[in-house]
Amino acid sequence: MAEREVLEVDVLIVGGGPAGLSCAIRLADAFKDQLEKPSILLMEKGISIGAHELSGAVLDPRALTELLPDWQADPGPVRQAVKREEIWFLTAGGKLRLPKLLHPPYLQNHGNFIISIGEFTPWLAEHARHRGVEILEGLAGAELLIEEQRVLGVRCRDTGVQKDGTPGPAFAAGADIRARVTVLAEGPRGSLTKQLIKCFKLEGRHPQTYATGVKELWELPAGRLPAGTVIHSLGHPLQGGPLSGFAGCFGGGFLYGLDDTHAAIGLVVGLDYEQAALDPQHEFNRFKEHPAMRALLKDGKAVAYGAKTIPEGGFYSLPTCHGDGFLICGDSASFLNAARLKGIHLAMKSGVLAAETIAAALKTERGPLPDSALKNFDALFAASWAHAELKGVRNWRAGFARGLVAGTFHDLAQRISGGRGFSDPLPVKADFQTLKKIGSVPAPNYPASDGHLTLDKVSDVFLSGTNHAENQPCHLIVPDPKLCVERCSVEYGNPCQHFCPAAVYEWIGAGQAGHLRINAGNCVHCKTCDIKDPYENIEWVVPEGGGGPRYNRL
Repeated sequence: MAEREVLEVDVLIVGGGPAGLSCAIRLADAFKDQLEKPSILLMEKGISIGAHELSGAVLDPRALTELLPDWQADPGPVRQAVKREEIWFLTAGGKLRLPKLLHPPYLQNHGNFIISIGEFTPWLAEHARHRGVEILEGLAGAELLIEEQRVLGVRCRDTGVQKDGTPGPAFAAGADIRARVTVLAEGPRGSLTKQLIKCFKLEGRHPQTYATGVKELWELPAGRLPAGTVIHSLGHPLQGGPLSGFAGCFGGGFLYGLDDTHAAIGLVVGLDYEQAALDPQHEFNRFKEHPAMRALLKDGKAVAYGAKTIPEGGFYSLPTCHGDGFLICGDSASFLNAARLKGIHLAMKSGVLAAETIAAALKTERGPLPDSALKNFDALFAASWAHAELKGVRNWRAGFARGLVAGTFHDLAQRISGGRGFSDPLPVKADFQTLKKIGSVPAPNYPASDGHLTLDKVSDVFLSGTNHAENQPCHLIVPDPKLCVERCSVEYGNPCQHFCPAAVYEWIGAGQAGHLRINAGNCVHCKTCDIKDPYENIEWVVPEGGGGPRYNRL
């Protein structure tokens, strides 16, 4: 067995998204006038910074202005201001445009920017590198280094391992990166964060709850959707129409005019739905087939695709974010405002708060940073605008889990009462607990894709640029395959084949006479399977670094 390299740094940041990069930038700035500066290493599992970044994305620039006060002198990808915004309620064949007076305050976007998150994070990375931060791309963290209930760093994924688990000719043992403090900023359902929360019992008051966002980038005739346009929708296909009997199916669509010829279109589906055969990617196709969408997309073509989970739990789902040798921030900790459909600014702010916590601790401590030096993160967060924003919508998503009409009344009550509503907190179930068994709720009837307006999953995956080394072990672990045959096929009809937006899971055959086939090479790293499986019988672990999607301007 090859010897494992050991690398020692002061601060290790896992994840090259807005939270991790903001942490790195703010921490480097805290020591810019010091002769002795801490070594800061940021590791990103994607082939490059931005390759795994998928977002709406409308940016509230508040955190960016705090992080980089002079950013407007060189705005990079933050150049397209929101110029026009609409909210549509869609019926099966028509639409109602809500008057501006009825727009909820959290969906008003004056002063915000439409950005490509896949361009935004590389831009932040350049700011970090300019400050001396070392960034390693294509490096996946397989497990935490934990000794005596203290996090001491991360062990990287071995490379060159063959499908049977044996070392191949190009085998290289993953390095151990040891750090005085490790910041986990992995994005939604981070695999290391999941290990840590379970090991140290860091769960919040509520379980983490999620939605799956499915999105395409379209090339359109010039001027079809003017640059700076933001449209949000509710109703069809998730509420109303053929699926009107689906209780607990909450979500909505969005369209963003990126420039004169490109638009982002997507659908967000709350994972607390009940119907086991519901399919987010097929629902997205139904969304595009609506007459209003069809008219906008006519004579255009899809040029990119992506899917990702969105942490919607918010304030009551925040875990304990600190402990001996670690901090958690960004989407890994549920720093996202589901009411606004925005999380970039909150992820950035949480990264900044983590950096300020670490900077103070490094100036007073020697050796690994203890929890006593990192728990000040709580006080900094409590005093911040991020805390006020999340607390003000703390029951928003739980209210809409009770249906669109009930959610609207809860929303009004919460706005009047500063987030409390009729009951505080509203009870919440984990997403894997909400599916009903076959026959309990109406099943959808999805038409075949037409290959242009609507695409099948394999065609969409091709547009995502997804690529994995073919001969590596499967990174989607099913601990009990018999359960899939003996129970899941009978009780739920093997919903993994539906909830995965990338055709990773296939049920070959019928019912208990069938078997599961896993097409791991299709995986876009959305983590839906790790969240929604009703038996928690799927575990997503990191593949070799550099694998996964390669999003283009998404």
